[in-house]
Amino acid sequence: MSKYEKLWKYIGAQKENFLTLTFAQIEQIAGLPMDHSFLKYKAELLEYGWAVKKIHMKEKTVDFTRD
Repeated sequence: MSKYEKLWKYIGAQKENFLTLTFAQIEQIAGLPMDHSFLKYKAELLEYGWAVKKIHMKEKTVDFTRD
């Protein structure tokens, strides 16, 4: 089971084609603090039909798009 599987399932269940989540929302959904390993694990999201489009460090948000 992936560290971020809860988050990937949540995003995969969304009906929109574009989604923006704050770091705090990601941490709440995933149930763990967001760290640099997110960069490594983000490729797993492709299995759910989504991709990480952009990580905004200043705004502390992540944009996701349906692949």
